[in-house]
Amino acid sequence: MEETNFWSDTEKANEIIKATNLLKREIENIELIKDKIKNNLNILELITENDKDLYELVKMEYEDIQKQIEKLKLETYLSGEYDHNNCILEIHAGAGGTESCDWANMLLRMYTRYCKNKGYNVEEIDRQLGEEVGIKSVMIKIIGKDAYGYLKGEKGVHRLVRISPFDSNKRRHTSFVSVEVVPEINKDIEVEINENDLKIDVYRSSGAGGQSVNTTDSAVRITHLPTGIVVTCQNERSQIQNKEKALEILKNKLYLLEVEKQNKELGILKEGQMSIGFGSGKRSYVMCPYTLVKDNDTGYETSDVNGVLDGNIDDFIIEGIRR
Repeated sequence: MEETNFWSDTEKANEIIKATNLLKREIENIELIKDKIKNNLNILELITENDKDLYELVKMEYEDIQKQIEKLKLETYLSGEYDHNNCILEIHAGAGGTESCDWANMLLRMYTRYCKNKGYNVEEIDRQLGEEVGIKSVMIKIIGKDAYGYLKGEKGVHRLVRISPFDSNKRRHTSFVSVEVVPEINKDIEVEINENDLKIDVYRSSGAGGQSVNTTDSAVRITHLPTGIVVTCQNERSQIQNKEKALEILKNKLYLLEVEKQNKELGILKEGQMSIGFGSGKRSYVMCPYTLVKDNDTGYETSDVNGVLDGNIDDFIIEGIRR
Protein backbone atom coordinates (compact mmCIF):
# COMPACT_ATOMS: atom_id res chain seq x y z
CA MET A 1 0.00 0.00 0.00
CA GLU A 2 2.98 2.30 0.46
CA GLU A 3 4.15 1.82 -3.12
CA THR A 4 3.89 4.91 -5.33
CA ASN A 5 1.93 3.07 -8.03
CA PHE A 6 -0.55 1.50 -5.56
CA TRP A 7 -3.54 3.34 -7.04
CA SER A 8 -2.59 2.67 -10.66
CA ASP A 9 -4.97 -0.30 -10.57
CA THR A 10 -8.01 0.95 -8.63
CA GLU A 11 -9.82 -2.38 -8.54
CA LYS A 12 -6.79 -4.26 -7.24
CA ALA A 13 -6.08 -1.50 -4.72
CA ASN A 14 -9.62 -1.69 -3.35
CA GLU A 15 -9.33 -5.48 -2.96
CA ILE A 16 -6.07 -5.04 -1.00
CA ILE A 17 -7.64 -2.39 1.22
CA LYS A 18 -10.65 -4.63 1.87
CA ALA A 19 -8.41 -7.58 2.79
CA THR A 20 -6.26 -5.34 5.00
CA ASN A 21 -9.28 -3.98 6.85
CA LEU A 22 -10.50 -7.51 7.53
CA LEU A 23 -7.13 -8.45 9.03
CA LYS A 24 -7.01 -5.24 11.09
CA ARG A 25 -10.49 -5.93 12.44
CA GLU A 26 -9.50 -9.46 13.45
CA ILE A 27 -6.41 -8.20 15.28
CA GLU A 28 -8.36 -5.40 16.97
CA ASN A 29 -10.98 -7.87 18.23
CA ILE A 30 -8.30 -10.13 19.70
CA GLU A 31 -6.48 -7.20 21.32
CA LEU A 32 -9.75 -5.92 22.77
CA ILE A 33 -10.48 -9.28 24.40
CA LYS A 34 -6.93 -9.49 25.76
CA ASP A 35 -7.31 -6.04 27.34
CA LYS A 36 -10.65 -7.00 28.92
CA ILE A 37 -9.14 -10.17 30.41
CA LYS A 38 -6.15 -8.24 31.77
CA ASN A 39 -8.35 -5.55 33.33
CA ASN A 40 -10.62 -8.12 34.99
CA LEU A 41 -7.63 -10.01 36.41
CA ASN A 42 -6.32 -6.75 37.89
CA ILE A 43 -9.73 -6.02 39.45
CA LEU A 44 -9.94 -9.52 40.95
CA GLU A 45 -6.61 -8.99 42.67
CA LEU A 46 -7.90 -5.83 44.35
CA ILE A 47 -11.46 -6.69 45.39
CA THR A 48 -12.32 -8.16 48.79
CA GLU A 49 -15.07 -10.50 49.93
CA ASN A 50 -17.31 -7.52 50.63
CA ASP A 51 -17.14 -6.24 47.04
CA LYS A 52 -19.97 -8.49 45.86
CA ASP A 53 -21.38 -5.98 43.37
CA LEU A 54 -18.00 -5.51 41.73
CA TYR A 55 -17.48 -9.27 41.65
CA GLU A 56 -20.85 -9.72 39.89
CA LEU A 57 -19.83 -7.14 37.28
CA VAL A 58 -16.58 -9.04 36.62
CA LYS A 59 -18.56 -12.25 36.35
CA MET A 60 -20.88 -10.71 33.76
CA GLU A 61 -17.87 -9.40 31.85
CA TYR A 62 -16.33 -12.88 31.95
CA GLU A 63 -19.46 -14.41 30.39
CA ASP A 64 -19.43 -11.76 27.65
CA ILE A 65 -15.74 -12.47 26.96
CA GLN A 66 -16.52 -16.19 26.66
CA LYS A 67 -19.13 -15.43 23.97
CA GLN A 68 -16.68 -13.23 22.06
CA ILE A 69 -14.00 -15.91 22.19
CA GLU A 70 -16.45 -18.52 20.89
CA LYS A 71 -17.31 -16.20 18.01
CA LEU A 72 -13.62 -15.76 17.16
CA LYS A 73 -13.13 -19.52 17.32
CA LEU A 74 -16.00 -19.99 14.89
CA GLU A 75 -14.46 -17.53 12.44
CA THR A 76 -11.27 -19.61 12.32
CA TYR A 77 -13.31 -22.30 10.55
CA LEU A 78 -14.11 -19.85 7.76
CA SER A 79 -10.77 -20.22 6.03
CA GLY A 80 -11.94 -21.32 2.59
CA GLU A 81 -10.96 -19.34 -0.50
CA TYR A 82 -14.46 -17.90 -0.92
CA ASP A 83 -15.77 -17.95 2.68
CA HIS A 84 -15.50 -14.17 3.16
CA ASN A 85 -17.42 -13.45 -0.07
CA ASN A 86 -21.01 -12.55 -0.77
CA CYS A 87 -23.08 -15.43 -2.10
CA ILE A 88 -25.89 -16.32 -4.48
CA LEU A 89 -28.64 -18.44 -2.91
CA GLU A 90 -31.24 -20.19 -5.06
CA ILE A 91 -34.44 -21.90 -3.94
CA HIS A 92 -36.26 -24.30 -6.29
CA ALA A 93 -39.61 -25.96 -5.59
CA GLY A 94 -39.61 -29.70 -6.21
CA ALA A 95 -42.02 -32.57 -5.70
CA GLY A 96 -45.31 -31.49 -4.16
CA GLY A 97 -46.86 -28.98 -6.59
CA THR A 98 -48.69 -26.16 -4.80
CA GLU A 99 -47.40 -27.43 -1.46
CA SER A 100 -43.82 -27.24 -2.66
CA CYS A 101 -44.25 -23.69 -4.02
CA ASP A 102 -45.60 -22.56 -0.67
CA TRP A 103 -42.74 -24.32 1.11
CA ALA A 104 -40.23 -22.52 -1.15
CA ASN A 105 -41.79 -19.22 -0.12
CA MET A 106 -41.50 -20.18 3.56
CA LEU A 107 -37.80 -20.95 3.11
CA LEU A 108 -37.25 -17.61 1.36
CA ARG A 109 -38.81 -15.89 4.37
CA MET A 110 -36.61 -17.94 6.74
CA TYR A 111 -33.37 -17.01 4.98
CA THR A 112 -34.40 -13.37 4.56
CA ARG A 113 -35.08 -13.08 8.28
CA TYR A 114 -31.80 -14.81 9.13
CA CYS A 115 -29.90 -12.35 6.92
CA LYS A 116 -31.68 -9.39 8.49
CA ASN A 117 -30.72 -10.58 11.98
CA LYS A 118 -27.16 -11.10 10.76
CA GLY A 119 -26.95 -7.59 9.32
CA TYR A 120 -26.70 -8.84 5.74
CA ASN A 121 -28.35 -7.14 2.77
CA VAL A 122 -30.52 -9.23 0.46
CA GLU A 123 -30.90 -8.36 -3.22
CA GLU A 124 -33.45 -10.32 -5.24
CA ILE A 125 -32.19 -11.25 -8.70
CA ASP A 126 -35.03 -13.38 -10.02
CA ARG A 127 -38.38 -14.80 -8.92
CA GLN A 128 -40.69 -17.27 -10.68
CA LEU A 129 -44.13 -17.30 -9.10
CA GLY A 130 -46.11 -20.49 -8.46
CA GLU A 131 -49.26 -21.09 -10.45
CA GLU A 132 -51.50 -20.74 -7.39
CA VAL A 133 -49.39 -19.69 -4.41
CA GLY A 134 -45.76 -19.25 -3.42
CA ILE A 135 -42.79 -19.42 -5.76
CA LYS A 136 -41.39 -21.96 -8.19
CA SER A 137 -37.91 -20.53 -7.81
CA VAL A 138 -36.08 -17.50 -6.51
CA MET A 139 -32.49 -16.28 -6.71
CA ILE A 140 -31.11 -13.81 -4.15
CA LYS A 141 -27.74 -12.23 -3.61
CA ILE A 142 -26.66 -12.03 0.04
CA ILE A 143 -24.22 -9.23 0.77
CA GLY A 144 -22.12 -9.21 3.92
CA LYS A 145 -18.90 -10.40 5.54
CA ASP A 146 -18.56 -14.21 5.50
CA ALA A 147 -21.96 -14.62 3.83
CA TYR A 148 -20.83 -17.63 1.79
CA GLY A 149 -18.90 -19.10 4.71
CA TYR A 150 -21.99 -19.12 6.90
CA LEU A 151 -24.56 -20.16 4.30
CA LYS A 152 -22.65 -22.65 2.15
CA GLY A 153 -23.79 -25.55 4.33
CA GLU A 154 -27.45 -24.81 3.57
CA LYS A 155 -27.30 -26.37 0.12
CA GLY A 156 -29.32 -29.51 -0.33
CA VAL A 157 -32.91 -30.68 -0.26
CA HIS A 158 -35.14 -29.34 2.53
CA ARG A 159 -38.17 -31.48 3.44
CA LEU A 160 -41.37 -30.26 5.10
CA VAL A 161 -44.02 -32.48 6.71
CA ARG A 162 -47.26 -30.77 7.77
CA ILE A 163 -51.04 -30.78 7.62
CA SER A 164 -51.71 -29.07 4.31
CA PRO A 165 -53.56 -25.73 4.49
CA PHE A 166 -54.62 -26.40 0.88
CA ASP A 167 -56.18 -29.81 1.56
CA SER A 168 -59.84 -29.65 2.58
CA ASN A 169 -59.47 -33.14 4.10
CA LYS A 170 -56.63 -31.91 6.35
CA ARG A 171 -54.27 -34.66 5.30
CA ARG A 172 -50.56 -34.70 6.00
CA HIS A 173 -48.33 -33.73 3.06
CA THR A 174 -44.59 -33.94 2.43
CA SER A 175 -42.97 -31.21 0.31
CA PHE A 176 -39.44 -30.84 -1.05
CA VAL A 177 -37.39 -27.79 -2.02
CA SER A 178 -33.75 -27.61 -3.10
CA VAL A 179 -31.36 -24.88 -1.99
CA GLU A 180 -28.18 -24.07 -3.89
CA VAL A 181 -25.48 -21.71 -2.62
CA VAL A 182 -22.51 -20.45 -4.64
CA PRO A 183 -20.02 -17.70 -3.78
CA GLU A 184 -19.83 -14.43 -5.62
CA ILE A 185 -16.31 -14.36 -7.02
CA ASN A 186 -14.94 -10.84 -6.86
CA LYS A 187 -12.01 -11.24 -9.20
CA ASP A 188 -12.18 -11.19 -12.98
CA ILE A 189 -13.04 -14.71 -14.06
CA GLU A 190 -11.34 -15.94 -17.20
CA VAL A 191 -14.15 -18.06 -18.60
CA GLU A 192 -14.66 -18.29 -22.32
CA ILE A 193 -18.31 -18.45 -23.32
CA ASN A 194 -19.17 -19.27 -26.90
CA GLU A 195 -22.24 -17.31 -28.01
CA ASN A 196 -23.36 -20.35 -29.98
CA ASP A 197 -23.56 -22.30 -26.70
CA LEU A 198 -26.13 -19.90 -25.27
CA LYS A 199 -29.88 -19.92 -25.65
CA ILE A 200 -31.20 -16.50 -24.61
CA ASP A 201 -34.90 -15.96 -23.96
CA VAL A 202 -36.56 -12.69 -23.01
CA TYR A 203 -39.93 -12.41 -21.30
CA ARG A 204 -42.01 -10.04 -19.23
CA SER A 205 -40.87 -9.63 -15.65
CA SER A 206 -43.29 -10.77 -12.96
CA GLY A 207 -43.94 -8.23 -10.26
CA ALA A 208 -46.29 -7.10 -7.54
CA GLY A 209 -48.72 -5.56 -10.01
CA GLY A 210 -50.12 -2.03 -10.13
CA GLN A 211 -47.64 0.74 -10.85
CA SER A 212 -44.69 -1.54 -10.13
CA VAL A 213 -45.52 -4.03 -12.90
CA ASN A 214 -43.01 -4.21 -15.72
CA THR A 215 -44.80 -3.89 -19.07
CA THR A 216 -41.74 -4.63 -21.23
CA ASP A 217 -40.02 -7.90 -22.09
CA SER A 218 -36.94 -7.10 -20.01
CA ALA A 219 -36.42 -10.33 -18.04
CA VAL A 220 -33.68 -12.59 -19.40
CA ARG A 221 -33.18 -16.34 -19.21
CA ILE A 222 -29.84 -17.75 -20.37
CA THR A 223 -29.35 -21.48 -20.91
CA HIS A 224 -25.82 -22.79 -21.32
CA LEU A 225 -26.48 -25.68 -23.68
CA PRO A 226 -23.32 -27.80 -23.04
CA THR A 227 -23.87 -27.92 -19.26
CA GLY A 228 -27.62 -27.32 -19.00
CA ILE A 229 -27.07 -24.48 -16.51
CA VAL A 230 -29.96 -22.00 -16.55
CA VAL A 231 -29.68 -18.47 -15.13
CA THR A 232 -32.49 -15.93 -15.06
CA CYS A 233 -32.54 -12.27 -14.03
CA GLN A 234 -35.36 -9.75 -13.94
CA ASN A 235 -34.61 -7.29 -11.14
CA GLU A 236 -32.75 -4.76 -13.30
CA ARG A 237 -34.59 -2.04 -15.23
CA SER A 238 -33.46 -2.95 -18.72
CA GLN A 239 -32.98 -6.09 -20.77
CA ILE A 240 -29.31 -5.22 -21.28
CA GLN A 241 -28.69 -4.92 -17.52
CA ASN A 242 -30.50 -8.19 -16.83
CA LYS A 243 -28.46 -9.94 -19.51
CA GLU A 244 -25.18 -8.61 -18.06
CA LYS A 245 -26.17 -9.75 -14.56
CA ALA A 246 -27.23 -13.19 -15.78
CA LEU A 247 -23.96 -13.61 -17.72
CA GLU A 248 -21.99 -12.62 -14.62
CA ILE A 249 -23.73 -15.31 -12.55
CA LEU A 250 -23.30 -17.84 -15.38
CA LYS A 251 -19.56 -17.11 -15.45
CA ASN A 252 -19.41 -17.76 -11.69
CA LYS A 253 -21.14 -21.12 -12.08
CA LEU A 254 -19.02 -22.19 -15.07
CA TYR A 255 -15.87 -21.16 -13.21
CA LEU A 256 -16.81 -23.30 -10.21
CA LEU A 257 -17.70 -26.17 -12.52
CA GLU A 258 -14.26 -25.99 -14.10
CA VAL A 259 -12.57 -25.87 -10.69
CA GLU A 260 -14.53 -28.95 -9.64
CA LYS A 261 -13.19 -30.84 -12.61
CA GLN A 262 -9.63 -29.89 -11.73
CA ASN A 263 -9.94 -30.61 -8.03
CA LYS A 264 -12.39 -33.22 -6.74
CA GLU A 265 -12.06 -31.82 -3.24
CA LEU A 266 -13.88 -28.69 -4.34
CA GLY A 267 -17.07 -30.70 -4.24
CA ILE A 268 -17.67 -28.77 -0.96
CA LEU A 269 -18.72 -25.84 -3.12
CA LYS A 270 -21.38 -27.58 -5.15
CA GLU A 271 -22.17 -31.27 -5.05
CA GLY A 272 -23.69 -31.70 -8.48
CA GLN A 273 -27.32 -32.16 -9.31
CA MET A 274 -29.72 -32.89 -6.47
CA SER A 275 -32.82 -35.02 -6.68
CA ILE A 276 -35.66 -32.91 -5.25
CA GLY A 277 -37.77 -35.67 -3.80
CA PHE A 278 -37.85 -38.74 -1.59
CA GLY A 279 -34.54 -40.38 -0.79
CA SER A 280 -32.52 -37.17 -0.53
CA GLY A 281 -32.41 -34.53 2.15
CA LYS A 282 -30.34 -31.85 3.85
CA ARG A 283 -32.82 -31.00 6.62
CA SER A 284 -36.28 -32.14 7.71
CA TYR A 285 -38.91 -29.81 9.17
CA VAL A 286 -41.72 -31.80 10.79
CA MET A 287 -44.83 -29.94 11.99
CA CYS A 288 -47.14 -32.97 12.35
CA PRO A 289 -47.65 -35.40 14.13
CA TYR A 290 -44.84 -33.91 16.28
CA THR A 291 -42.57 -30.86 15.95
CA LEU A 292 -38.95 -31.40 15.00
CA VAL A 293 -36.29 -29.86 12.78
CA LYS A 294 -33.36 -32.19 12.17
CA ASP A 295 -30.24 -31.65 10.08
CA ASN A 296 -29.18 -34.85 8.36
CA ASP A 297 -25.55 -33.72 7.90
CA THR A 298 -24.77 -32.86 11.52
CA GLY A 299 -27.52 -34.64 13.45
CA TYR A 300 -28.41 -31.40 15.24
CA GLU A 301 -32.12 -31.05 16.01
CA THR A 302 -34.65 -28.87 17.80
CA SER A 303 -38.39 -28.96 18.46
CA ASP A 304 -38.73 -25.20 17.88
CA VAL A 305 -40.01 -25.41 14.31
CA ASN A 306 -41.67 -21.98 14.38
CA GLY A 307 -38.51 -20.33 15.69
CA VAL A 308 -36.44 -21.92 12.92
CA LEU A 309 -38.90 -20.83 10.24
CA ASP A 310 -38.69 -17.31 11.69
CA GLY A 311 -34.99 -17.27 10.82
CA ASN A 312 -33.42 -18.62 14.00
CA ILE A 313 -31.08 -21.04 12.22
CA ASP A 314 -27.80 -19.93 13.84
CA ASP A 315 -27.37 -23.18 15.80
CA PHE A 316 -27.81 -25.26 12.64
CA ILE A 317 -25.33 -23.11 10.73
CA ILE A 318 -22.77 -23.12 13.55
CA GLU A 319 -22.96 -26.91 13.88
CA GLY A 320 -22.45 -27.19 10.12
CA ILE A 321 -19.38 -24.93 10.20
CA ARG A 322 -17.81 -26.89 13.05
CA ARG A 323 -18.48 -30.22 11.37
